[in-house]
Amino acid sequence: MRCDQTPAWKALQEHAQTFAGFDLRTAFAQDPERFQVLSQTAPYVFADLSKNHTDAATEALLIELARQTGLVAHRDAMFRGEHINTTEDRAVMHWLLRQPEGSLQGALAEPLALVHGTLKAMLAYAEQVRADAQITDVVNIGIGGSDLGPQMAVLALQDFVIPGKRFHFVSNVDGHELTGVLKGLKPDNTLFVVASKTFTTLDTMTNAHSALAWFKAQGGLDVARHFVALTSNVSAAADFGATTTFGFWDWVGGRYSMWSAIGLPVAIAIGSAGFKDLLAGAHAMDQHFLATPLEANLPVRLGLLDVWYRNFMHYTSRSIAPYHSGLRRWPAFLQQLEMESNGKRVDRNGQALTHGTSPVLWGEQGTNGQHAFFQMLHQGTDVVPLEIVAFKNPAHPLLEHHALTLANALAQAQALMCGKADTGGHKHFEGNRPSTFLLLDELTPASLGALTALQEHRVFVSGSVWGINSFDQWGVELGKVLAQDIRARMTSGDGAGLDASTAGLLGRLR
Repeated sequence: MRCDQTPAWKALQEHAQTFAGFDLRTAFAQDPERFQVLSQTAPYVFADLSKNHTDAATEALLIELARQTGLVAHRDAMFRGEHINTTEDRAVMHWLLRQPEGSLQGALAEPLALVHGTLKAMLAYAEQVRADAQITDVVNIGIGGSDLGPQMAVLALQDFVIPGKRFHFVSNVDGHELTGVLKGLKPDNTLFVVASKTFTTLDTMTNAHSALAWFKAQGGLDVARHFVALTSNVSAAADFGATTTFGFWDWVGGRYSMWSAIGLPVAIAIGSAGFKDLLAGAHAMDQHFLATPLEANLPVRLGLLDVWYRNFMHYTSRSIAPYHSGLRRWPAFLQQLEMESNGKRVDRNGQALTHGTSPVLWGEQGTNGQHAFFQMLHQGTDVVPLEIVAFKNPAHPLLEHHALTLANALAQAQALMCGKADTGGHKHFEGNRPSTFLLLDELTPASLGALTALQEHRVFVSGSVWGINSFDQWGVELGKVLAQDIRARMTSGDGAGLDASTAGLLGRLR
């Protein structure tokens, strides 16, 4: 049943009216057990949800909404390999990429064997590159999921990265990016990783061909040694000159592909053992999501909280603040994961929705954000839930720095909730602003894997309840098609059939 047609939806609408006067400070004063009830552990993650605009009654109604919309059946269908990506008639099995070898029987045994065959070959190649002292720079050329996931992970896991090798990521077709990366590189010391499933993605292949031209112009001779392709189009890669290729399958969506061969830069950076730990952490969260009752299932609780905020509290965005410099690309990674997945206006049957879907995600790392946009979080006219990610143990010896980092994370959540009275107005903080606090012991490959899988499943939950297909991205395609048409017009100058604004801008550019 579609969510807006369920009895639980109506009950939540009525319940939301009673929340008009809800105040977190009062809620804590009235319920000494609030922190215990609204916080929990999951693999590698402790989540404090107690500073959110919710309570036990709200969660109970949201769980009922999940049941009435068939969340459990939808989840189980994904883990059975059914084609829940209905608009593209595909299975959704990124979770299979981190499934232990030989652990499944029946129809999924063969694809799992293929996964591990590719994984072993990819990890063997990664170890070969790691042992090659001549290769000092690895340049990943991709876009979207072929860039954001690997880039986020390599930055996050810098403390585990092999010494003596530098990692660069090129995604923007704007030539300033590629030119800036190539400065100072030498062809004999550089490995280019070209990531494109079809080997036809315009942005990626434009950058790849320019990198190849640079390589040859600088005296590079052995293209096959210095270019590797992550693609299913082996013949196109061979025509390009890349004879080493690693493929993946149509049931791996781009924004879920870090666990596949797309993760090659990560494997080179942290080694095969580290990459296996990354997969194991994600698998632990998969099992939690699959086997834990809804009431204690962290991805479910977070996804349902997102539905509550978007549709009943009418909070249209969520801010992300990781208090770890390694996670500086975490907000950007989550933007694609959630907004490309759930930024949809029709349900799985193509019918227009009457309710909102994905919130806007935005953010910045920890204390930097405090000196940028936290002013609005504290005193702005819009209520924006904040999600803090922090780590108990640092990987550096500057313990006073770490203590100050954690103190800031705790203080911001406290200040948002408690506020501060001031009769002058300008220094008045009304408080009662919501936040979620995700706490991990330390940032390791395993904990990053679990944290990332948590977010993947959370997005699945909200999308499932909203009744949308979270695994297509048709909105990405239109601009690509139009860009090719306009590119041709930039040469010809033909503005026929264009709207007046586009034609006028085209004229200005010529």
